[in-house]
Amino acid sequence: MEISITTPALLFPAISLLLLAYTNRFLAITSLVRKLFDDYNRVQNKANLILQIKSLRKRLNYIRMMQGAGVFSFLLCVICMYCIYNAWTELANFLFAVSLMSLLVSLIFSLIEIFQSTSALKVLLSEVEELSAHSVLDRVLHFKEEEDDVKSEL
Repeated sequence: MEISITTPALLFPAISLLLLAYTNRFLAITSLVRKLFDDYNRVQNKANLILQIKSLRKRLNYIRMMQGAGVFSFLLCVICMYCIYNAWTELANFLFAVSLMSLLVSLIFSLIEIFQSTSALKVLLSEVEELSAHSVLDRVLHFKEEEDDVKSEL
């Protein structure tokens, strides 16, 4: 298959947008880490915070791998274009294929990171559900006391 210099150039906008999205995810997670660190210093029940911090550490590693594979793909596209310019077609074809594989690896890490982020939200929601369940139980018990008070007045 013959590829022209525009073929790898078509990946430039896609890879650039992916890297921008990855960077935004990284910045959001770093702000969460800083917030959780502040919370860790103030909160007495640290078990849930520790689980969230461990999850964020995994997510940061996935984002680093996503970014690395994306940058590697971008670099290979540039080298591929140089090879096409010099009429080194076999090397250009190989580099373009490796660039696509690197982009695929980046997307797979992105998918894994998305699954990790949803599991991190489950940890947070489990704590909220525990608080809600406790609150509902308190309401039921309190309602029972109010009901007994009303019956005793009658």
